Amino acid sequence: MARLQVQGFESLIRDTSSNGIINTNKTEYQVYMSRVRAREKQGDEIRSTVKEINNLKAELREIKSLITKVLEK
Repeated sequence: MARLQVQGFESLIRDTSSNGIINTNKTEYQVYMSRVRAREKQGDEIRSTVKEINNLKAELREIKSLITKVLEK
């Protein structure tokens, strides 16, 4: 597995067997991974909020139907 330096980038090398680019700078990788985790956390929070809103909507529909039944009597 031969690796070649990518021109113009000190921390990037190309794996000639897979033709992939590898970042050898650990600090950049850690920053990238922290951003990925932050995006995942934000997505989880949004999904959780949407679920909570949908539950509240369902409960309000149920309350509305119960009030309607009480008023019909």
